[in-house]
Amino acid sequence: MEDITTSALQEEEFDQKVDMKIWKRLISYGLRSRNLVITTMIALLVVAAVDILYPLLSRYAIDNIINGEHTERILPFAIVYLVLVVMQGLGVMLFIKGSGKLEMNIAYDIRQDAFRKLQELSFSYYDKTAVGYIMARMVSDIGRLSELIAWSVVDLLWSSSYVLGIVVIMFMMKWQLALLVVIVLPPLAVICMYFQKKILKHYRDVRKQNSKITGALNEGIMGAVTTKTLVREERNTEEFRAETGRMRKSAIRAAVLSAMFTPIVMCLGSIGTALALYAGGMSVAARWTAIGTITVGTLSTFISYSAGMFDPIQQLAGIFAEMQSAQASAERVITLIDTPCDISDTAEVLEKYGDSFDPKRENWEDIRGDVEFRDVSFAYKQGEKVLSHFNLEVKAGQTVALVGETGAGKSTIVNLVCRFYEPTEGSVLIDGVDYRERSQLWLQARLGYVLQQPHLFSGTVMDNIRYGRPDATEEEVRAAAKLVHADEFINSLEKGYQTDVGEGGGRLSTGQKQLISFARVILADPRIFVLDEATSSIDTETEQLIQSAITKVLENRTSFIVAHRLSTIRSADRILVIRDGRITESGTHKELIKLHGYYYDLYTTQFRRDAVSRIMKDG
Repeated sequence: MEDITTSALQEEEFDQKVDMKIWKRLISYGLRSRNLVITTMIALLVVAAVDILYPLLSRYAIDNIINGEHTERILPFAIVYLVLVVMQGLGVMLFIKGSGKLEMNIAYDIRQDAFRKLQELSFSYYDKTAVGYIMARMVSDIGRLSELIAWSVVDLLWSSSYVLGIVVIMFMMKWQLALLVVIVLPPLAVICMYFQKKILKHYRDVRKQNSKITGALNEGIMGAVTTKTLVREERNTEEFRAETGRMRKSAIRAAVLSAMFTPIVMCLGSIGTALALYAGGMSVAARWTAIGTITVGTLSTFISYSAGMFDPIQQLAGIFAEMQSAQASAERVITLIDTPCDISDTAEVLEKYGDSFDPKRENWEDIRGDVEFRDVSFAYKQGEKVLSHFNLEVKAGQTVALVGETGAGKSTIVNLVCRFYEPTEGSVLIDGVDYRERSQLWLQARLGYVLQQPHLFSGTVMDNIRYGRPDATEEEVRAAAKLVHADEFINSLEKGYQTDVGEGGGRLSTGQKQLISFARVILADPRIFVLDEATSSIDTETEQLIQSAITKVLENRTSFIVAHRLSTIRSADRILVIRDGRITESGTHKELIKLHGYYYDLYTTQFRRDAVSRIMKDG
């Protein structure tokens, strides 16, 4: 928009500390699939229980079967062991299946809520928010969080259950020996948390640098010609070397820490196992009676438990570190979902007229098209007014053209008409009623807005013209296209109205896209029409086609035209010259020409320039 002064959006900085309120909010998305969560957790508990039982079975086998005294127990033992293997296999299968579904469900639900919020947010949000910011939240951040909740948080249950289970059983079997095993747990937990935090910090730096390198590559490729003409090759290479150097440095640090981390964990784990082996071995050999005597099977069980409990602890530390790393993503997603709308309807209005998702059209009054600005002031930023005590009255069916310098306030006026923004002071009246007493959808469903740079959606020409009225018949679509002289070029396309326009309409020229956008608006049959520099980016021939269509299209509709080419507005009922947010000249084309004011100078200058261009072209 011409009237908005915005700087590039800076990435929000979020605290890396884990905020459990945010995580509870995100986990609640998983609880929407309550039955799936319960099934998955039961499967995990079964797997953890079986993992805990295996060493106990080994203990039984060593103490009762291997010595050859109870060979008749081999078959029942084998059957029990087989049953546990099957149970574990089924549990793992259900866990993987459940977590996979849960990940998809969580991502689906969060994206649905986020996308709904994006539909509710005001035009001002998109005006101030970079597309990349929104896309990152909707794709990478949500994907990362759904994976973390579905897999890591669920793994948290297995790790916690397994560690707690084996600690309880070890203390039940021989608490003195259990103390020797668990004595290494506190330092192990501290070291795991420390290393995981450091490693993830460096990997975050790697990801950040990777994004910068990707951007640098993209700019380098897209701007190759500019680089050559400005002889920037050496400087660009130095800058790229610096970025890749920082990435390499962070990656090496992360690799070194990872290389140190695993041996330290293994060493601490081995200390616990060695203590259990020494004390238990001495007890088995009856050389040390401090902990009493134990069997070989019990010692074997302790060794298995002490060796197996350190991996889950390491996993627990990794999960908490990953949650800490993902805290910023969690806050960004929740911030998006909780973004307040700059423009919202009151509860009374919603009760009567409904909202965008549940409109109560039976209560909607018809729109004639009278528009009035009553003492309107507006500022995009506090203290920087674009309009100040602005007054304007437009009767239904009138065509009003707005001309003036960039930043004068033209687009602000039409955006206020459309209620993309609301007045800071004063009011905008539609048919004599402040439009804040009606729903946004009530007004915007009756608006037709054609932009300078038209946007088409992937799909066919027919789909794009029907975009605002999916139920329109083919005959209605063709009639709208004929009205704006788009039918001829559409029929010349390979598949006519079924031709795919490509992403963003990339297979069509700007003029062709503009004609299709005109047809799309006409099909919606708006009562208020806005053309914002709609003919400034097209060739003269297409402009003439659109200009001849505009006269028919605007009949009996209230219309606002933000004009770049003044030749397109000579037939307007009123032309307003806007300067510094005020109307400095007002009248028809002939009246303003007679004034010999700003409009006269602007028009004659543009007329002479166009005449020279035609002569040069013909010559």
